[in-house]
Amino acid sequence: MKLVEKTKISAAALALLSLSALSTGFLEATPAFAKDTQQRPAVLNASAVAVADKYAADAAEQIFKEGGNAVDAAVAIAFSLAVTYPEAGNIGGGGFMTLYVNGKPYFLDYRERAPLAATRTMYLDDKGNVIPGKSLFGYDAVGVPGTVEGMWEAQKRFGKLQWKQVLAPAIKYARDGFVVDEQLAKRREAAEKDFGGKTNFDDYFGNLKEGVTFKQPDLANVLTRIANQGAKDFYDGKTADLIAASMKGHGLITKRDLQEYKAVWRQPVEAKWNGYEVITAPPPSSGGVGLVQLLKMKAMLAPQFKDVPLNSPQYIHLIAEIEKRVFADRAQYLGDPDFYKVPVAQLTDDAYLAKRAAEVDPDKPSDTKSVQPGLGTSMPEKAETTHFSVVDKWGNAVSNTYTINGYFGSGVVVPGAGIVLNDEMDDFASKPGVPNMFGVVGSDANSIAPKKRPLSSMTPTILTKDGKVALVIGTPGGSRIFTSVFQVINNNYDFDMPLKDSVAAMRFHHQLLPPNTIFWEPYAPIDGELAKQVEAKGYVLKAQDFNGDIQAIRINGDTPDAVSDPRGRGVSRLIQ
Repeated sequence: MKLVEKTKISAAALALLSLSALSTGFLEATPAFAKDTQQRPAVLNASAVAVADKYAADAAEQIFKEGGNAVDAAVAIAFSLAVTYPEAGNIGGGGFMTLYVNGKPYFLDYRERAPLAATRTMYLDDKGNVIPGKSLFGYDAVGVPGTVEGMWEAQKRFGKLQWKQVLAPAIKYARDGFVVDEQLAKRREAAEKDFGGKTNFDDYFGNLKEGVTFKQPDLANVLTRIANQGAKDFYDGKTADLIAASMKGHGLITKRDLQEYKAVWRQPVEAKWNGYEVITAPPPSSGGVGLVQLLKMKAMLAPQFKDVPLNSPQYIHLIAEIEKRVFADRAQYLGDPDFYKVPVAQLTDDAYLAKRAAEVDPDKPSDTKSVQPGLGTSMPEKAETTHFSVVDKWGNAVSNTYTINGYFGSGVVVPGAGIVLNDEMDDFASKPGVPNMFGVVGSDANSIAPKKRPLSSMTPTILTKDGKVALVIGTPGGSRIFTSVFQVINNNYDFDMPLKDSVAAMRFHHQLLPPNTIFWEPYAPIDGELAKQVEAKGYVLKAQDFNGDIQAIRINGDTPDAVSDPRGRGVSRLIQ
């Protein structure tokens, strides 16, 4: 497996550059890395975005018209969604960004970290049992946020515009307000039931109603300070003080936690598949490894898939057999690479995957207990994340997935700041071997430790061919993320479906546990005769209460084709 070499620069040099930029007030994407300022000719006839709402699309269009590139637009989108998509867009959470800039792949990990005071047993009672809800709601559920640091790092390394320019749309939305749509209003109502009496959620979002212009003056002030001072305000300035003050006596995060947080440039997972280079998320995401395993094993099982119709009972069975083995590996081997040596090369090795594919029973579900992690010797997360995909006219691309975990995160809003804080600590294994809310289990590799990043399924992915971007894709969906991305890629390339149809098609999911259970989504349920035939093969069908929200861009020649999932309120747009 080919790995991209990380750009190296000393911590001291980084600190000097950052301090110099802040002390002079020069916040125009001042580089900790040498910028490539060479003007390149356009290679596409338009830039393109597929984003979670129309306000983010408008922000991206503004940035492109001001001369920004894909990274500038991505950062503007991220901050805009923190205002207009508050159930999942954020500056109080974290995520992953896969980039393809000037013909080279990169990956930025700005996932949340466990606070310094976190302990392995912090969610267990005196009998060693998991305390229900403690990792989901309120101050104890919050991990150290990484989004602001991640956006700062990406834009100062690769952006063309001034930092203030990319925050301008978000500041306007927070100060002047935006009109609340039906989906957001319903999600607020549902969240209110979870947070009622437990957090200060209603103090900030109680007036968020459909059709009303919703203003967030405290958040506007925070974004203005970040625009003027960079990430320093969030991690070591007034905003950091407000976050630490809100936690005092309640949660674990201190100002020191914020001061010590850093985003990390990592080597993306890369693999060759059907003539394409797949560039995707490395640990602490399990998604990239899982996606590569799915793509390769399906290709290796081509004879079994021959003449099997898409989403037929036999097709669903064969995919479930592959997914069963991927999730066995995921639970045992995946975790934070800064704490645990993750065997990425072995897990994505062709010989290993051929061995795993050979275990698939083409006729009936394999016995769950017999499906063990393949290297020898079983993970949590909520579905309410958000993703956006961006391509600029110069052929650069950004695939970004970020989250506060549940809708509106922990339900805690920082007083005086309007920042919704995540409940990302629920993504750790509260007790190794005990299923989480999704019925997925985790091992010691994903146990809680100070400064550790919880395992994720977020899978921001870019496909290239002959050095040019071919597809940019990702989705929210918790443990369903990489199985959803896999199915859309498969629909588009293996079944030659148009991208729009590939995204809209039915999606399903199996994850080893519960045994032989196929999950279906409300948007396109498995029912009627299809359900009877799947059940006849030995599966249990179970509804999940959410849909994914794929945002994808495929390049056809020199023309982008951008598609937003009909399951959400997303918008896709070409910008000339």
